[in-house]
Amino acid sequence: MGPLSGIRVIEFCSVAAGPFCAMLLADMGADVIKVENPEGGDTMRAWPPISAGYSENFASLNRNKRSVTLDLKDPAGNNQARDLIRSADVVLENNRPGVMQRLSLDYATVSMDQPKLVYCSISAFGQEGPRSREAGFDLTLQAMSGVMSVTGEPGAPPVKCGVPISDFGTGLYAAYAIAAALLQVGAGGRGTHIDASMFGASLAMGALQTSQYFGSGKAPERLGSAHPRNAPYQAFRAQDGYFAMAAGNNTLYRAACNAIERPDLIDDPRFASTALRADHQTELLKILERDFAAHSCADLLERFRNAGVPCSPINSYAEALADPQVAHMGWVQPVKLPSGVETRTFVSPLKFSGEGFPIYRDPPALGEHNDEVFGAAAVVIAKSA
Repeated sequence: MGPLSGIRVIEFCSVAAGPFCAMLLADMGADVIKVENPEGGDTMRAWPPISAGYSENFASLNRNKRSVTLDLKDPAGNNQARDLIRSADVVLENNRPGVMQRLSLDYATVSMDQPKLVYCSISAFGQEGPRSREAGFDLTLQAMSGVMSVTGEPGAPPVKCGVPISDFGTGLYAAYAIAAALLQVGAGGRGTHIDASMFGASLAMGALQTSQYFGSGKAPERLGSAHPRNAPYQAFRAQDGYFAMAAGNNTLYRAACNAIERPDLIDDPRFASTALRADHQTELLKILERDFAAHSCADLLERFRNAGVPCSPINSYAEALADPQVAHMGWVQPVKLPSGVETRTFVSPLKFSGEGFPIYRDPPALGEHNDEVFGAAAVVIAKSA
């Protein structure tokens, strides 16, 4: 019984941004019905790793949902989709603009007799404008939005962020917008059509980078792990590897210098303020790494932690998931695939009044809930008629 209990969401989505958005709503208790093509369904179902015929990537974005199959180009399937929408509070789709209109399942059509419907369209560039009909994936949107221009080491070839932030960031924006629109409807307002573009969301998440450009007229550049306005604030090489340390203000800088027994650096005029340290961070890096070369990562991390300076090992995902904080918060939970294989997944990291959000439905097989959902939808529609 989450905060969105009683809300029905019909999802016409595949791969990442849309399914992630729908899963966030499902985690909060919404009844999410995922509509898939009978011929293979969501293309992420084929993404490895595959456990006994089922994609663990797909499972990670589709828990707490029900799956039905419909051929939306077939008149009978299209009518069933329309019936599902009539039973819904929210429709979520991430097709290329124009697709839902050709199927007569677009907002303008279905909202005529459902004025309170919240309809969210996720696309690469938005529902209108010169690029609206262009396709896009996380890689191309990271490239288009400037994310790749500030990712990686100076002078090195462009690289993308290792996490698909354009996909997942847009999914987060869309879920936030849907929740806000539902609040508006609940207060007596009309429904709305939400236009969530990956290009716009990716640019919006670069607020510090766009404001740097607006304020200076210069486009931000790659700095590796360093920060354009803070130092020391990056990954550092020690005797046996790398670690991260962020002494992001004057108090932390003094604490960091004292932790490594270099009080002379506190009064060095090159490093007397945050701005000056950022301007001279290459020189500061060389000085610090000369000292760090005589110490292990574990030794330096202990020194900085004891001094209250934020720091961390450079964890792999295996190491991050094994951190005791993850176990304490209960973020990794078992989940059963339709094949019967039990695996693990990372659940919602949120808690309300100390309680997390459980897995109440394992990720579905393709069309697993056809009989259940279409029977229920028919009853709902008959009652409303």
